[in-house]
Amino acid sequence: MKRLLFILSLSLLFNSCKSDNEPVNPNQETWINLFNGKDLSGWDIKISGHELNDNYKETFIVQDSMIRVNYDNYDTFDDKFGHLYYKTPYSYYKISFDYRFIGEQTPGGAHWNVRNSGIMLHSQSAESVEIGQTFPISVELQLLGGLNDGKRQTANVCTPGTAVMFKDTINFEHCIRSNSKTFNGDQWVHVDATIMGGEHMEFLVNGTSVLKFDKPQINGGFSFEWEKGKDWDRNKIIRDKQSWIAKKGTILTEGYIALQAESSPIDFKNIKLLDLCGCMDPKAKNYKSYYVKDEPESCKY
Repeated sequence: MKRLLFILSLSLLFNSCKSDNEPVNPNQETWINLFNGKDLSGWDIKISGHELNDNYKETFIVQDSMIRVNYDNYDTFDDKFGHLYYKTPYSYYKISFDYRFIGEQTPGGAHWNVRNSGIMLHSQSAESVEIGQTFPISVELQLLGGLNDGKRQTANVCTPGTAVMFKDTINFEHCIRSNSKTFNGDQWVHVDATIMGGEHMEFLVNGTSVLKFDKPQINGGFSFEWEKGKDWDRNKIIRDKQSWIAKKGTILTEGYIALQAESSPIDFKNIKLLDLCGCMDPKAKNYKSYYVKDEPESCKY
C-alpha cells in the first residue's frame, strides 16, 4: 500500500510539473464565462426605487442554467425598471450570448416595452445609479422580439444619456435600427458584439453583422425619473445633473455590462466574454495574438 501511494504521489507530481511547463498557445482564445449557470454570483442588482441588490419580487432568477427576467410575483409592473450588472468593467472585448423572449408582457408595462429588453454596454456602475433612476448612463444593445405583424429588428443601439457617431455623423436619436431579421415567437437568438473601447462597436445576430457605429459618448446625462400619475418628463434629470452635463461629449472608453428588465420576460444563457486587453509582448508567457489593447503591467515573464 505504501509503495502504491508513493508511485501515485510521483505520478501526480510529474503531471503537475508537466502542465506548468506546457507552452501556452498564444492564438487560443480564452473566453470568460460571466454566468456560472448556478446562481447570480458576480452580479449586482439595481431596480428603480429600490436599494442596491434588493431583488424586488425575485425579478432576476436562475433556472435551468439560464438567467431569467421573471415577473411571476408581480401583479403589475409598476415602473420597476431593473438591471443586473456584472462585477467587472471592460473596455476592449467581445461578448457572446443567447436570448429568448417568452410568454406575455407583465400588466402595467408600456406598449413600447412589449418583447423589449437589452444589454447595457459601457454602463455606469450599479453603485452609482440613483435610487429612482430608471436607466443607467450607457450604450444599449437593444433586443426586440417580433410581434407577428411586420418587421421588427433586433440588436439595435439605444442611447440612455449617451450618443454615438453613425455614418460619420453624431446621431442624437434615442435608437438606431439594425438591419437584422425579425424573430417572432419564443425562439432562441444568438448575439455577438465587438466592443473596441471608445472607438467603435459592432453587433452581430446569428453570425451576421447587423450594425456598426463609432465613438460612444456621454450626452449630458439624459436619464429621467418617473413620477406617479405623470408622463415621462425628459427634463427631469437625476440629481447629479450638473456633473453629467459637464461631461457631455466625453468618449466612453469602458464600463459595466448589465442585463435589462423592462416588463417583458426574457431568458439569457451562454453569456461569455473575450477580453481583448492584455500583454502584447510576444516574449511574455501570457501573450495573446488577438489582444488589441496593450496592458504592459499585466505581462508575466
